[in-house]
Amino acid sequence: MTTWTWVAVVVVAVVAVAAVYVVFQRQQRRAHLRERFGPEYERIVAEHENRRDAEQELLDREQRHSELDIRPLPEESRDIYANRWTEVQERFVDAPGFAVTEADQLVTAVMAERGYPTEGFEQRLSDLSVGHAATLDHYRAAHEISGRAAKKEASTEELRQAMVHYRALFDELLQESTRGR
Repeated sequence: MTTWTWVAVVVVAVVAVAAVYVVFQRQQRRAHLRERFGPEYERIVAEHENRRDAEQELLDREQRHSELDIRPLPEESRDIYANRWTEVQERFVDAPGFAVTEADQLVTAVMAERGYPTEGFEQRLSDLSVGHAATLDHYRAAHEISGRAAKKEASTEELRQAMVHYRALFDELLQESTRGR
C-alpha cells in the first residue's frame, strides 16, 4: 500500500471511531435523561419538533436545578407541615373547594421553604421535574382540577382526587432527601 492509502485508512478509522463515540454519547445522554425524568422525558419529546431540542430543554432544566439551593426541611418544619396537611384534610369534609385551594398553597409553601422558586406554574413544573418527575402528573392533575374548582366546575369526587394528587407531591417534598441532586 502506498502512503496515501495508509493515510486514507487512518483517516477513515478515526472518523469511524469519532462517529461511534458520538452515537455512544447520545445514547448515554438519552438513557440518563429517560432515567432521571421518567414519563416527563416522553412528554417533552412529544412537545418538540425533534428529540435534540427536547433533550436540550431537559439538560437546561438540570442546569437550572443545579444552581438552585434545594435543601431538606428541618424536622420541625416537616412536623408543622404534616400537621397543617392533616388540618386541610379535615376541612375537606365541610369545604372541599377551600381545602383544595389550601392544599395547593401548602404544596407551594413547602416548595418555597425547600428552596424551589415558586413563580408561575409552568416554571414550578420545570423545576420539580428534575427531582420529582414521577409525581408531576399528579401535580398537573391537581392543578387542573383546582382551576376548575375556582370556577365552581369540579365535582366533590374530582376535588377529592385533587387532594390525593396534591398529597403525592406533598409527601415527596416533605421527605428529607433531595433526590435529583
